[in-house]
Amino acid sequence: MPPYGRMKQPVSADKARRMRLVATGLLLMMGLAFLLLRRFEGPHPVWGYAISFTEAAMVGGLADWFAVTALFRRPLGLPIPHTAIIPVNKDRIADTMAAFLRDNFLTAPVVARRIGQYNFAAMIGAFLLESQSGAQGRLREGAANLAADILESLDPDRLGRQVKAGLSRQLQKLELSPLLGQMLGAAIADKRHAPLIDTVIRKTADVLEANEELVRSMIRTRGNALIRWTGIDAKIANAVLDGIYKLLAEMLVMPGHPLRAKIEEGLEALAHDLAHDPTTRGRVERAKNEMLANPAIAGWWEGVWERIRLGLIAAARDPDAALAGQFTAALAELGRALRDDEKLQRQINRFVRRTLAGSASRYGGEIVRLVSETVKRWDAQTVTGRIEGAVGRDLQFIRINGTLVGGLVGLGIHAVDGLL
Repeated sequence: MPPYGRMKQPVSADKARRMRLVATGLLLMMGLAFLLLRRFEGPHPVWGYAISFTEAAMVGGLADWFAVTALFRRPLGLPIPHTAIIPVNKDRIADTMAAFLRDNFLTAPVVARRIGQYNFAAMIGAFLLESQSGAQGRLREGAANLAADILESLDPDRLGRQVKAGLSRQLQKLELSPLLGQMLGAAIADKRHAPLIDTVIRKTADVLEANEELVRSMIRTRGNALIRWTGIDAKIANAVLDGIYKLLAEMLVMPGHPLRAKIEEGLEALAHDLAHDPTTRGRVERAKNEMLANPAIAGWWEGVWERIRLGLIAAARDPDAALAGQFTAALAELGRALRDDEKLQRQINRFVRRTLAGSASRYGGEIVRLVSETVKRWDAQTVTGRIEGAVGRDLQFIRINGTLVGGLVGLGIHAVDGLL
């Protein structure tokens, strides 16, 4: 690991280093050629052109070497003024970069203008409608694995307690009595209570049939000795049972039965009291709070939540689960809507533009400050290495071009001097 503030040099730095060797080699080659030409100079005019080319090439190469080197370091380590420009002005460069980023990329008008040409909704729709092995498969698998990982990473006991506590707080804030009264009143008005009454009647008949001997025993026990001796108790018991069965059957098949009407009147009164009677509402609230405070209820809920959690994990991990198929179908339907519904596209694209533009306006300053502070925390060598790695190769071409152009200028000057 490099130390704090120091980063590994990018691969482009190696290319810049190789190009620097080429430029330096060309400069040295011009110097050596100049010395050899001067050493073996002859009377032919070509010698003068060759010497002028190499001499001017050295001057041009040296000038550009000094200019390029002065950007990143002090030439030959000498404290020449206005050299090592980038390391010395590192903080000012950081502020300039941050200001450039802010003014050209992170303002609301610029962001809105740049993203206005993109149809984000259509692109998302096309992505979702790719083949099962493509976008939908990857998205479904990624979302399912993420959900399963989150559920597995949570502490079951602590999560169960938190869910229970949250549910308890919400139920304590909720007044159940008016809600129950409204639900019961709406059910009675829509005749949805009739099947419930029918079910209660049938269950009553089943219970009575299962406990006929208990009813007979009660009648026999409560009768006097004379009744038992004459056997009238059995007839009374049969008559009572037959009468109850007949009453239940009539209530079941006759919607207008008086006793059934009394039950409905009682339900209507209960619905009214639940919604409007303070005494009834108070009893319901006390019962609710006692139930929430019951440890048995709390333990039951934690167990239910754990079973739900394990079921969700198993469904998320199973690629062939019904949940996965439903999720895939939902994604496909959403993709078709985003791709084909122009009105929906306009709404979503407008929302995306407003969100991104608002985020740029709201958080652009923080991003700019992060860039500036990050660059300022880098040491001078890191900044120099990064910039030189990015543009150093082109700067070395400047040195090469300076060497060659200088030589050509030298040829031109020598030619003009010969004509004069």
